[in-house]
Amino acid sequence: MELRNLRHFVALAEERSFTRAAARELIVQSGLSTSIRALERDVGAPLFVRGTRPVRLTAAGDALVGAARRALEAAAAARQVVQDVEGTLSGRLRIGTINSVGHTMPFNAWLAEFAHTYPGVTIVVTQDATLRMLEMVRSGELDCALLSAPQTSGLSAIQMISDPVVLACSNDHPLAGNSTVRLSDLDGERFVDTPVNWAVRVLVDEAFQAANLSRRIVCEVNEWTSVLDLVNAGVGVSLVPAGLDFGHYRRQLGIRLIPLADVRMERRLDFVFPTGEAISPATRRFAELLKRRCPPDPGEGPAGGRGD
Repeated sequence: MELRNLRHFVALAEERSFTRAAARELIVQSGLSTSIRALERDVGAPLFVRGTRPVRLTAAGDALVGAARRALEAAAAARQVVQDVEGTLSGRLRIGTINSVGHTMPFNAWLAEFAHTYPGVTIVVTQDATLRMLEMVRSGELDCALLSAPQTSGLSAIQMISDPVVLACSNDHPLAGNSTVRLSDLDGERFVDTPVNWAVRVLVDEAFQAANLSRRIVCEVNEWTSVLDLVNAGVGVSLVPAGLDFGHYRRQLGIRLIPLADVRMERRLDFVFPTGEAISPATRRFAELLKRRCPPDPGEGPAGGRGD
């Protein structure tokens, strides 16, 4: 069983397209097909259902994905042992981020520093919903992720930031003059919100359910600036992380941000990655960079728990 065939198999399993997988592996589609057939002969079973779009794994293929990723990671780690002796780092860093990460920390500056320090590493950034990226880290589709997670069980986590969730409303909203608001003040309100698989949405839904309160979600968008544009237009109110960069909206649009008086919801941004030997060399080095740039607050406990 050749590592090259396993790599092509994993690429096709992740991309679900011969065209995209071949482009990712820098080979022609006929070469990819030949590689997959060779692997199927080695394992003695078909790995993909032929003729389906998108490409679909057979039961045997689905069972092989995890083992194939671990084999490739072990091979990469073996190469890295030798390269460490030579003082080099190579391979890929597949990192996931939430859409709003650039509003709260200099993520691109960190990537640039890492890229200059380790020019042999190819960096692949994926933006997706928090819960989806957690599963991608657990399954090996991502090496690591910067995200706001409801919980990070089974993964290592470095806490980056933590700040409260507050009410955002337009200047002409009846609550705009309040210094604080209670959750009960929002019972029955019209809300602009994020999708259900965003961690901050999970927090807010749980808080309303626990208080036996209701709200009407009149608009759902997957970008915080869009949330604030709609709040400013009077479409509804929203519960948002206070630590996002809201300077433009405060100065030019006049959106009000009001603390909650009776419930505390905290937005946390964590760097999560596999535990133990499953962590890739590139992820380990990136984690070291983040620890240098964002040293832990002595008043904070270990990472984990609720997030945004």
